[in-house]
Amino acid sequence: MFVIGNFLGALASVIDVILSAYMWVIIGRAIISWINADPYNPIVRFLYEITEPVLARIRRVLPPMGALDFSPMILILAMIFLRSFLVPTLQQLARTLG
Repeated sequence: MFVIGNFLGALASVIDVILSAYMWVIIGRAIISWINADPYNPIVRFLYEITEPVLARIRRVLPPMGALDFSPMILILAMIFLRSFLVPTLQQLARTLG
């Protein structure tokens, strides 16, 4: 059980870091969309390529709201929920097993 507890603790830490990093990528994507950056810039292309698959799925579910795109905000809220619920739950389970 000790090994499983350590594994779950490490998994919780990795998930927390990934969610945190991706949240900053989403924020960067939103800022880039406000300033109309050069679409041929490699950083801009990277941000769009890494975020568009997830944001497109959210846009399919959301009703159209004119020129406003709420999909980044919905995604950030979902990631905050996962960081507030999933990560502590895995950490607590790891402490229980370890």
